[in-house]
This record gives sequence, structure tokens and C-alpha cells, in this order.
Amino acid sequence: MRIIGPDYLVFGVDDLEGSKTYLEDFGLKPVQLDDTGWLYEALDGTGVIIRPKSDPSLPAPLETKNMLRQQVYGVEDASVLDEIEAEMSKDRRVTRLSDGSLEFKDDLGFELRFQVTIRRELSMPAEKINAPGAPAQRAPNELGVTDDMAALPRSLSHVVLFVPDMEKVVSFFCDRLGFVVTDVLTGAGPFLRPQANDDHHTHFFIRTPAYMQGCEHLAFHMGGPTELMVAGDRFVRKGYQSFWGPGRHKFGSNWFWYFNSPLGVHFEYDADMDKHDDTWVAREAPNGPEASQIFLLQWREKWAPSGGPEGGSGA
Repeated sequence: MRIIGPDYLVFGVDDLEGSKTYLEDFGLKPVQLDDTGWLYEALDGTGVIIRPKSDPSLPAPLETKNMLRQQVYGVEDASVLDEIEAEMSKDRRVTRLSDGSLEFKDDLGFELRFQVTIRRELSMPAEKINAPGAPAQRAPNELGVTDDMAALPRSLSHVVLFVPDMEKVVSFFCDRLGFVVTDVLTGAGPFLRPQANDDHHTHFFIRTPAYMQGCEHLAFHMGGPTELMVAGDRFVRKGYQSFWGPGRHKFGSNWFWYFNSPLGVHFEYDADMDKHDDTWVAREAPNGPEASQIFLLQWREKWAPSGGPEGGSGA
């Protein structure tokens, strides 16, 4: 099944105004959907939809009261929706909406929606680097960083879910929807990608007790490590709390920087993720600090060297 990945994640939030401010400060563009709903989109149109948690148009909440209400996935074309409907209708109720999209629950009770993707094709340069031994990527006098450089989320990258039954959820996504396991952190869970996406992962599942079920974090691709660092630094300076990072993961090789949010989940900037095809053989490593990152940094206020207590080097 030619599933691309998440188009939107839908949340029913406690603090609508605080969530709106957070998402705009994170770098997402606000689009008002109706009187109570807002889409905050990345440059390709993917993003996050928020409504007050009492909004009757929202799917029912999880029993854990996690604020995630629905995961919306994009597929290549309408024929893929027909495939999904035929498969899912074997053992559950599937609702086809007026726009052709499908709604149903997975085997753990998460609300899912599948639609022909709304992703806009991006044509933007990646981060350019100059390195000895390789042709220069930036022309003479072309600067690598400026104070006002753009650093905006380009695309919704992946979602990480706390799940109480790992075997059931992996079987559902792999056996029923055609996802592939790319790597496994033993003691935590697997990374998955769908057939129409060669990113290392669009999903990571973490085994938890049932009372924790829900979304743990979601991530947005940036244009490179420098954009990630610039966006994260600007976000910290606006008063938001860094949770983990900046650093670089081992599995996926993506740079990361996670932040706390009023949506009850962590938001992540990521950059430079590995690509895989069907020849890739999944790796496995014990979950822990060594497997989770190749290095981890910590933000601090800007600093500069000086020549001594008087500001000079002395002579």
C-alpha cells in the first residue's frame, strides 16, 4: 500500500490560546479552519490541527486522556484508499467521508484517517557545506549563516507513540498496512516506514503500561543541522523549555532537538535523516543512552573569548 506518512496530527487541547502561540513560535503557519479549529502547517502543508478538547467535532479521547485525537495519513492516490478500505473492512467499521477519505480505529483504539495526501511538493535547497577534499557547495562570498536566515519546519517527519501492546500494533501496521521495520531498540520498540516513504522512520513505538498510551512526540524536518540549531536557539530565547538536545541520533542519523509543549507532547526539530530501500536489513541494539544518540549537546547563552580582565591581552 502506497502510504506516504502523516499529513496531520489532531489534538484536543486544554489551552487553545497557549497552544496557538506555541505552534506559531515553533515556526508553523496558522490557518483557521472554522470557528474552533486551527491548522498549523509546515512549508509543505503538513502539520498539526488543534481544537478545544470539548469540541464535539473531535473524535473521542483515549482513555488515558492524552490530547492526541486522530492521526491523519496521506496516500499517493485514491486507489490506495480502496486497498485500505478493502483490507480494514474485513474486521472493523470503516467510514468513507464525502471527500473520499477513510476513518477507523487501529487495534489499540487510536483513531486513524487516511486521505489522498495534501503535501505540496517542495523545491528548496538543502544546507550547503564547504569541506576540504570536496567541491565547495557555496560560491565565493556566499555566506553560510546570517542573523536573519530562514529556519522554518519543512515537513511533518514522524510520530512517536506510547503503546501497551507492541506485538498487536506492529502486526497491524506491518501486516495490514505494509509498513516496514527499519531498526529496533530492544526494550523500547521498532522504527517503521511506509512503502511510499524512504525516510528511516515515520513511526517509532515505545512499549509502556496501558495508562500511558498516547502520543509521546512528533517531529518536523528542517533544511539541515544549521537550520535546526537556529530554530531551536530562537525558540529557547522565546522562553520555551528544551527537553532533549540538540544532538544526533544513531538510528536514523537525524539531528534532533526536543521541546516541552502545552499539547501534552514533545515537539522536535529534526534534520538530515537517513534514507532506506527494501534492501536494508534492520539493526537491533539495547535501548539506552549509547544507542539513542551519537552525541548530545546543551544550549547555553552566547559567549565570546576575551583578552583578560581588562579586555586586552597585555603587552
